[in-house]
Amino acid sequence: MFSHTNGRRRVRRSVAVGVPLAVLAALATAGPAAAGTPSQADREAREARVTRTATLGDIPLGAFSDALLPRTVDDDRGVDLGGIGSDVYPTGRKGEFWTVTDRGPNGQIKVGGTKRRTFAVPGFDPAIVRIRVSGDTVKVLRAIPVTTSSGKPVTGLPNQAGRDEAPYSYNALRPLPYNPNGLDTEGIVRAADGTFWLVDEYGPSLVHVSARGRVLTRYVPQGLNLTGADYPVVEALPAVLLHRKINRGFEGLAQLPGGDLVLAMQSPLSLPDTAAGEGSRTARLLRFSPKKAVTAEYAYRFDPVNVVDPSEDDTSELKISSVVAVGGDRLLVEERTDKAARLHLVRLSREADILGGPWDDDATSPSLEQLDDPAASGVPVLSKRLVVDLGTVAGVPGKIEGVARVDHDTLALVNDNDFGMTDGAGAFDAQGRLVDSGIETTVTYVRLPRSV
Repeated sequence: MFSHTNGRRRVRRSVAVGVPLAVLAALATAGPAAAGTPSQADREAREARVTRTATLGDIPLGAFSDALLPRTVDDDRGVDLGGIGSDVYPTGRKGEFWTVTDRGPNGQIKVGGTKRRTFAVPGFDPAIVRIRVSGDTVKVLRAIPVTTSSGKPVTGLPNQAGRDEAPYSYNALRPLPYNPNGLDTEGIVRAADGTFWLVDEYGPSLVHVSARGRVLTRYVPQGLNLTGADYPVVEALPAVLLHRKINRGFEGLAQLPGGDLVLAMQSPLSLPDTAAGEGSRTARLLRFSPKKAVTAEYAYRFDPVNVVDPSEDDTSELKISSVVAVGGDRLLVEERTDKAARLHLVRLSREADILGGPWDDDATSPSLEQLDDPAASGVPVLSKRLVVDLGTVAGVPGKIEGVARVDHDTLALVNDNDFGMTDGAGAFDAQGRLVDSGIETTVTYVRLPRSV
């Protein structure tokens, strides 16, 4: 057992981590209802219940990272391993899941009235993490660093000046270098051959990774012109995705029974401008064949933000964070804010495919994102049915980013705890040590009132 304290205020947990790396082993062990009486679907969606919750204990981030890639982190600033809730995928063994971290502990601090993106541990490398839920504890069984073709860390740093946010040190005072290899990893699935597929927010991109974590190919939008990467980069995705919002690229990834992948943009595109994206409720999904590249594109319509989260009135807070295959061409799609989330069931029909049409042309006016009612304008929007309103289920934490189907009526949810970081100058104390938010990484099992 391993217990770690560094003067933080919150009560620390111990954690068991069973990792086949000696150092780590030593560390630890349908749309919204109308106003008025709730619909039958709404009533059923509120009958779900939490059956189990397990928590990841404290593993110092520097020790975790250096066990995978020695000497990559010289100072973890008191940050523990977190962020593994970016997505979750069943391993096939009961209680075990593949998860993936995002780009690492990061936040925003205003300097001179302008927000700067900070990277508290710039040497951190995104990792694929295999976990087991054991009682009320989440155990780390294995960790795989994501590396370049030559075995170097990809890092989580932004790729391109002028397109991505400029990176700064933990206190927002020192500029950091861009890295064309950098990945802000989010969704994860494991293919039948043992390789992994990840999605990334920077490109946005789809990343094929070997069983040992090396990037095999990174698929990006046509026209991205990413140079200098130490792995193959293929421009195979629609160019219209270049209009993704900053920090809102691909977030969800699902693997259909036949092996095709479904990629979900986190937010509507900023097309033709930022205002259009901020006010839009239409996001895009792509279908990708590992043999034929992109084969279909779909328009997905969010519910109004105050339906998803009654405490929120800002449409730009709507996000897709997870998509889960549930058989055939059916998916669960998670719509969320940071406080609430709802899961809808959709079917990817041929009739709903908009790939290669006018909505992929950024000169089309009005754009798909500008349409108040896409269906009335002839756009075949995916139909959906509410499965569960997680915001009404007692015991479900905020910021759920990972969703996995455990069995026919049970889901496993993982939250993104942001490595315990908060935004603002108060994220670190005067000695440059993390002032922890107290939010833990948890795996929460939810029993649904009906099968999916």
